[in-house]
Amino acid sequence: MKTAPASAKRGGHYYGLGTYLGLAGALLAMIVLFSLLSSHFLSYDTFSTLANQIPDLMVLAVGMTFVLIIGGIDLSVGSVLALAASAVSVAILGWGWSVVPAALLGMACAALAGTITGSITVAWRIPSFIVSLGVLEMARGVAYQMTGSRTAYIGDAFAWLSNPIAFGISPSFIIALLIIFLAQAVLTRTVFGRYLIGIGTNEEAVRLAGINPKPYKILVFSLMGLLAGIAALFQISRLEAADPNAGSGLELQVIAAVVIGGTSLMGGRGSVISTFFGVLIISVLAAGLAQIGATEPTKRIITGAVIVIAVVLDTYRSQRANRRV
Repeated sequence: MKTAPASAKRGGHYYGLGTYLGLAGALLAMIVLFSLLSSHFLSYDTFSTLANQIPDLMVLAVGMTFVLIIGGIDLSVGSVLALAASAVSVAILGWGWSVVPAALLGMACAALAGTITGSITVAWRIPSFIVSLGVLEMARGVAYQMTGSRTAYIGDAFAWLSNPIAFGISPSFIIALLIIFLAQAVLTRTVFGRYLIGIGTNEEAVRLAGINPKPYKILVFSLMGLLAGIAALFQISRLEAADPNAGSGLELQVIAAVVIGGTSLMGGRGSVISTFFGVLIISVLAAGLAQIGATEPTKRIITGAVIVIAVVLDTYRSQRANRRV
């Protein structure tokens, strides 16, 4: 039976209790800081609102974690989200489809976009950065064509996803949490997960071990697309509409959250749970800056600085780990 190379097994050793405690400590420190700066920040309403606004970012970050682990990157996720939302609107408003078939169509379109990105990247060995940049433009253009460049109001067909239930938490947040735990289990407890870490660490070693990395890489990009489709449903449920401009710039937030969580931009190392902490950190940072009245330029400067610090720390950790190996 084929097994993942040793490099794949070493990839998981970067993530222990200390890493999670460090991220949790940074998140707690940020909450304390904004609580001191704003009398309204530390409240149930703030955190319930925040929890119900981030499910789309959560599931997109899960997919991006897998993509970065194999050494790729996907810049098209925001446009693919808009494509999926537009497909849902056409199915419901134009063709009279019911909710479930329309949702499946949107997710299928998004998964297809991801498959196209992965297939071209693998078949022609083109950097996924370039391919996904092209798919970004194509997906956004198709979304504009589908909706006539106008917001399509769907109504409350998907409202149940964002309507708070127990403790003010929405079903979309619960679903996103389940996806995070499932993805973490796949990454750490399955041969598939070890293969992905091995591909990102040393793809040639994986190939020499008798494992063809190509289908795994394509599958990861397809999964990224599928999760973008699910994120589109979460966004539709909040807006009660499909906006062809939705997700513009969202890929930067997603990548920032994943990098802050400690997933390496060089591939071979990542954790979905750490990514979740990254999502919380970047979301709390945005909410806190808004509550204390920070201007938009200030928000961008601070957020960018946090991302740079995260990348520097990631490089430092990688260098230390390489010296120990």
